Amino acid sequence: MTRVVAQGTFDLLHPGHVHYLEDAATYGDELHAIVARRANVTHKPAPILCAEQRRDMVAALDAVDEAHLGHPEDVFVPIERLDPDVIVLGYDQHHDEADIADALAERGIDCRVERASARDPRYEDELLSSGDIVDRILQRRGSDRDAT
Repeated sequence: MTRVVAQGTFDLLHPGHVHYLEDAATYGDELHAIVARRANVTHKPAPILCAEQRRDMVAALDAVDEAHLGHPEDVFVPIERLDPDVIVLGYDQHHDEADIADALAERGIDCRVERASARDPRYEDELLSSGDIVDRILQRRGSDRDAT
């Protein structure tokens, strides 16, 4: 059995996340998704939703066999526990494949690192970014809130 791990923030779940996880699932027989804790999200604004809610949303997707919370201090702890054959990075995640492979080798974790494919918008108004979703909410409803 080939075990695959995908990881991410998965804040405000959208079609891009679903595509990433469905694509990651094609790399093996069992997909485990690791949901980053808020404290570990330092490369972009902090998530809107709590980690547990994000994990539960990811776990509800058909492509995901199990969803896990990331470790609060060391992002590699769940990887060591799950011992995957493949780690699939999102197509636009900031991680460098070679750096991840080196870190895995240093910890004695023998797995390959792949990159998921991109998903193009299918509809004129479709959003594939949590940041874009937040921006649209603020644009469309932000002024309504200011009036109350």
